[in-house]
Amino acid sequence: MEVRVLKELREYYLALSDATRLRILELLARRELTVNEIARGLRMSQPLVSWHLRRLVRTGLIKMEREGREVRCSINRARMQEYEREFDSLIASE
Repeated sequence: MEVRVLKELREYYLALSDATRLRILELLARRELTVNEIARGLRMSQPLVSWHLRRLVRTGLIKMEREGREVRCSINRARMQEYEREFDSLIASE
């Protein structure tokens, strides 16, 4: 497997290793939300939520779209499936 893919998998699993980021994904699994809605749902400050969101965006796990003054977030399910396929390929016994 390419070194690039291994590094991407590492970043993917590091992004998932934080409970707050998992909670963000749990919220977004239900529906698209604004950054402020996520912050309210987690009872966290908007800057702290934004910090976690940047990590998820960097790995491609969520998409963000600006709507006026708000930013809407949604899960990038296709990218998550790619990571899972790459991991499956890594551990395949062939």
